[in-house]
This record gives sequence, C-alpha cells and structure tokens, in this order.
Amino acid sequence: MHIKPSAAIRKNYNEISELCKKSGEPVYLTKNGEGDLVVMDIEAFARRESMLRLRENLVASEESRLSGKGGYSIDEVSDMMKAAIREVLDGERK
Repeated sequence: MHIKPSAAIRKNYNEISELCKKSGEPVYLTKNGEGDLVVMDIEAFARRESMLRLRENLVASEESRLSGKGGYSIDEVSDMMKAAIREVLDGERK
C-alpha cells in the first residue's frame, strides 16, 4: 500500500503515475492526514472492474442455483469462463 499527501499529486504527478504503473496497486492520497483520494493505473482499474463483474455474475448464479432456478451446463460455464479470461487478457494488452 502506498500513501502520499494530496500535495504530492500536484508536485510529483509523473512519479505517482510511474509508481501506479510499476506496482499495479493504487496510491492512497491524504488531505490533512485523512484519506481523500485513490489513484490507480488505468489498466489495473480495468482488470479490477472486470474481476468485480465476474464475481457479481458468479454470486448471481449461485443465488439462482440456491433458489432452485435452472443452472448452466458444464459447456456453458466453460464458455463463460473463457470469455471472462479473454476480457481480462484483452484489458492487460491495452
């Protein structure tokens, strides 16, 4: 975890940008000692968003299964997982 004062973004934008890109982690900015903003590399953000969508879909599927609704075949699940993996990999290539 990287924590910087908010003034650092004005003074050291390039340094913070490079830190985000190298680490793949967000940088937390503080203002007056309190959490204020989170800055992260756009590719890391895209990967995180993709993973969140996948998790949401998995939770929805599990809720449907538990409520007795119809499920997916093994082939359908395999296709969905392949599509999700492609989406993550495409996001990393950009």
